[in-house]
Amino acid sequence: MAEKCQMCLLGLIILCSLLTGTTGVDDTHKFCSSGENVRLPCNNALSDCTSTTWIYSRRSETVELIAGGEKKNDIERHERLSLGPDCSLNIKKITKEDYGFYICNQYVNEQLQGTDARFYLHFLHVFPSSTQSKIRPGSSVTLFCHLYIDGVSCDTLVRADGVQLIWVNQAGANLQADSRYQISPPGQCISTLTTTLLDEDHNREWRCQVTQRNEVKTSAAYIVRYSDSADSTSEPVVFMTAGPLFRVIVIIFEIAVFAAPTVILLQIICSRRAGRKNSHHPKEIEMSTIISVQSQILTYVSS
Repeated sequence: MAEKCQMCLLGLIILCSLLTGTTGVDDTHKFCSSGENVRLPCNNALSDCTSTTWIYSRRSETVELIAGGEKKNDIERHERLSLGPDCSLNIKKITKEDYGFYICNQYVNEQLQGTDARFYLHFLHVFPSSTQSKIRPGSSVTLFCHLYIDGVSCDTLVRADGVQLIWVNQAGANLQADSRYQISPPGQCISTLTTTLLDEDHNREWRCQVTQRNEVKTSAAYIVRYSDSADSTSEPVVFMTAGPLFRVIVIIFEIAVFAAPTVILLQIICSRRAGRKNSHHPKEIEMSTIISVQSQILTYVSS
């Protein structure tokens, strides 16, 4: 019963935070991209972590990750979660499934102690248009930069917290003013970059950065990979399919080349042995058999 009341209280705290649509002075925004490791400190931790509870929420889902300092093992991502010695929550190899709202609480004798520590974890992802079928010089490519958020509006992040999405090249230069690129207007949590690919774009990197008050928080990149840098008109699917088939044919041919002389050798030896029983000079016949077989094998391989 007490556990249910505790969960109800946490649910109300989270619900109030999400319904306001604003961030408080104690809320912290964390920005990350795929594969990063993230640490969320529990600023109100007591002397040990046996009183620590970590709660995760996204949309209508609320999950208890850590309870009484112990990790819950019945959640899908439990292997990537750990509790630090200072009661911080560590998340390894961040994925899109991790973005959302996190709260750290301290409970002693089922009583909430102090204030909670709250974090909005946002995830940045860059990907090409789903209609993009061929990546080669002369084709147009559109890249999407999406900042996945929950519990706070994009307008609040942009206006109140100074968050922006910026496209840069591999040298870090801003591409907004470059006439080669068509970039969607700033002030949104989804930004697009469209350009026509050139020959020299092979292995080129375009990166989307998240900045907060002009400070880079994280970034995600897209690297151009042509299927065949020597011939941009080649079809990559055909090339990859034909390669394994050709190797199979070569292997079969090699087996046939080496197996056929062996079969010939066995046939000749058997026939010569049968004839040798009626001969008074078996050694002479054996030598002539070897010479004959050698000449036939060489003739077969050379042909």
